[in-house]
Amino acid sequence: MRGMEAAEPQDIVLVGATGDLARRKLLPALYNLALDGLLPDEGAVIGYARGDLSDDEFRRRAREAVSEHSRRAVDPEAWETLARRLRFVCAREHGLEGVARRSERERRLVYLATPPSLFAETVRELSEHGLTRGGRIVIEKPFGYDLPSAEALDAALQRHLDERQIYRIDHYLGKETVQNILVFRFGNAIFERLWNRDAIDHVQITVGESIGLEGRGATYETVGAFRDILQNHVLQVVSLLTMEPPTSFEAEAIRDEKVKALHAIAPIDPGEVVLGQYTRGVIDGEPIPGYREEEGVAPDSGTESFAAARLRIDSWRWAGVPFFIRTGKRLPRRVSEVTIQFRDAPIRFFQPTQVSALSPNRLTLRLQPDEGIALSFLAKPPGPEVDARPVRMSFSYGDSFMTEPQEAYERLLYDAMDGDRTLFLRSDGVRRAWEIVDPVLSDPPPVTYYAAGSWGPPEAERLISPRAWRVDD
Repeated sequence: MRGMEAAEPQDIVLVGATGDLARRKLLPALYNLALDGLLPDEGAVIGYARGDLSDDEFRRRAREAVSEHSRRAVDPEAWETLARRLRFVCAREHGLEGVARRSERERRLVYLATPPSLFAETVRELSEHGLTRGGRIVIEKPFGYDLPSAEALDAALQRHLDERQIYRIDHYLGKETVQNILVFRFGNAIFERLWNRDAIDHVQITVGESIGLEGRGATYETVGAFRDILQNHVLQVVSLLTMEPPTSFEAEAIRDEKVKALHAIAPIDPGEVVLGQYTRGVIDGEPIPGYREEEGVAPDSGTESFAAARLRIDSWRWAGVPFFIRTGKRLPRRVSEVTIQFRDAPIRFFQPTQVSALSPNRLTLRLQPDEGIALSFLAKPPGPEVDARPVRMSFSYGDSFMTEPQEAYERLLYDAMDGDRTLFLRSDGVRRAWEIVDPVLSDPPPVTYYAAGSWGPPEAERLISPRAWRVDD
């Protein structure tokens, strides 16, 4: 995880360059890297898709995507830095042979912004046309549908690629607060000494969305909340929270400890899982249709839009500390955060007094929106009575650094260009994540129901009882 300067000269190939991922995330990320002077000084950006576009038409579409989705306004000079590199190759007319003709550099980054079902075949074709030599290949989750399919995908990729060439991207790992977990833990002795079963009562992770399927009903039906979020994003965050200190801050040292942390997570007991599906409800005063009324969803669908689980960590540091995780669509608001709740003080000195309800100390890591960190603790309010009330100290990236954080895809694209694998998943870590969830996939609990605009089914409250779920205000 080095300092940032312009990446070395290379070509960038976007396979699926006219799709939603490229339009909403990749092209805006490339523009913002250009604005920050981080694009390679030399090299083409080659779009590859089925559409029949000229270079100029591709540039026009890219400009529209950047104007609509970039976190910053379009600067003419920065846009020109990107635009002059843009090329387009029509897959139907020229195939990857056309990319090989237009990509003149041996150093190459190929981003597969395609359905996962096409990964293996696309990599085979890339290899046949010499496009994998000296290159790096970025693939998006999901990395398989279950453990056997993940192993089959790995085998197919590694017939043509060395593991060092494969960059498995989980965009959650590009978020500033997620990256900051390591610095926060290992750069601040005050917290690392409390980061264990002696001081921590439990940990909660919430990944909530207020949106529904956004036209992805048919795709979501094959995945569900458990696979879509919990199996990958959430387990990756858990590994960062629970890993031991790495021997160095180099990529492989960090990834080694993350994989060890995943191996310490016991396979999830289906009896400690709640699956839910939203019914009609109200969010922000607007009526919301039920999941089964969404476009592309079967009228008798049993796919979950909500998942909650209890994780058990079999390690010296975390034995007996439960991790409660939940994710869902059509919850009251968009929020992703980690709450570390510390144990109560051994003696309640204030019990004889007229005291407000005492709250435990909590550390909250807000991943989105408004990335930041907050610590809640007790303090005496002004006045003659000895009382204790919860107060908080908070840190916001925007307020403290007076700058907007990079988008996750900006950081991850840059790291892939730079050859830094720290924030990317390794094959053994992917396999272990599937092993953790395999008991639930093999024997899933029944799907229960919750109203859109609520925080999930009542069964999720019983899962965490006598504790309670919480989301920072």
